Amino acid sequence: MASSFPSGSGFGLPEKLIYHFLRVEKEFEVKYGIHDTAKFVRSVTRGVDRSLSLHKTSAKCCFSSRVLNFLLVPLNLLGRLLREFPYLLVQVFKYLNIFGTRRIYDKKYTHYEVIFILRYFCQSIGEFSDRQLSEAFIYEAMLYAARNGIIEFINAMRDVNHNLLLVTDNCDRGIFWYAILNRRREVFQLLYCLNGSQKELIRYRIDTFDNNMLHVAAQLGTSSDRYNRSGAALQMQREIQWFKAVEKVMHPMLREAKNADGKKPYEVFTENHEELVKAGEKWTKEIASSYIAVASLILTITFAAAFTVPGGNNQETGTPIFSHEKIFNMFIIADAVSIFTSASSVLVFIGILTSRYAEQDFLKVLPLKLVLALVLLLLSVCSMMVAFYAALNVILKGNHTGGSRWFVLGPILSLGSVPVLILLISQLSFIYKILHSTIRNPISSI
Repeated sequence: MASSFPSGSGFGLPEKLIYHFLRVEKEFEVKYGIHDTAKFVRSVTRGVDRSLSLHKTSAKCCFSSRVLNFLLVPLNLLGRLLREFPYLLVQVFKYLNIFGTRRIYDKKYTHYEVIFILRYFCQSIGEFSDRQLSEAFIYEAMLYAARNGIIEFINAMRDVNHNLLLVTDNCDRGIFWYAILNRRREVFQLLYCLNGSQKELIRYRIDTFDNNMLHVAAQLGTSSDRYNRSGAALQMQREIQWFKAVEKVMHPMLREAKNADGKKPYEVFTENHEELVKAGEKWTKEIASSYIAVASLILTITFAAAFTVPGGNNQETGTPIFSHEKIFNMFIIADAVSIFTSASSVLVFIGILTSRYAEQDFLKVLPLKLVLALVLLLLSVCSMMVAFYAALNVILKGNHTGGSRWFVLGPILSLGSVPVLILLISQLSFIYKILHSTIRNPISSI
């Protein structure tokens, strides 16, 4: 099962951090007498080969280098302590079973056991012939691993026999076809580390229906992959990113090739993603409409506050009574910033509502517009709360002095920061996800 390997654990970000800093090597070595456990686990859990060049350094060093190393000893010790701190903290979590650390530890220990069973299995099949590999169902296992994204199994097998990356099913579809169809990024990226002849064989291969890999990428991805993305627009973005990543490795001639139905990859993509485009358009318009209402409300409030200044105006001159106070200038600046940012946010959201919603717009144009509008909205809310605090300070300055004024402003300022914090926490993670997947294509980025 995929969950028996680290790639199929399904952990969230907090659990992944705990998993990373948990150390099971010592207990594993004591129980099974196996050394270099961490090294082997890293070798099979890697996504793509990264050649590490080890350069020998000369044993001779000058006197100044020795003096510098001696002076850096305290800093090196401090750095070592800082590196060890997360491991010590996770050990405390394990002892107290905070955040289910013991369960995560048991899961990681199980992963080590499965990986080392795989290690001995690979040693036994290292000299197998093609017939023996077929009888041992190794080819089917490779395709199953590609379908489920078990990168550890595929890495272990290709280290034993690199030709296993070329296995195909009855329809002449290989492991990269399965990886693309099921949206398994780590498996697909193994294509980048193939040598010239193997890579060319895969790039030019077509199945029994004359489909190449780009035709497969044009099909709608599995629901499990799409539902990992919040919102139909971001799901559509990931589908386009997959198509672009596969298109990048294909020969230009095959990008326009037709399958047995006489359809090009772009035509297959448009046909299969028609409903998702409509869902993405609906989701984006609903989001934009909701935020327009909020931004318009902020714009109305701050615009009215600009003409009803705190403290009122001088009846003789018409100028604000507290215009000479620094806190009043703070109110004016914050209110003006809130007006400009909320108005800009409304205009950007209107631009989103009136977009054409073509397929390519979901790749960068719409996500970046949405991020810009959300950032402007966040700035308007923060500026509005600053203006609110400054206005209260101006009003209370005439009636309260010293500690009594801060006794009133303190609780108000604390409560006023609550909506800002709620908005920041709820939206910053959403903005980060959009930017992380929009700035560069995560499928083709190694």
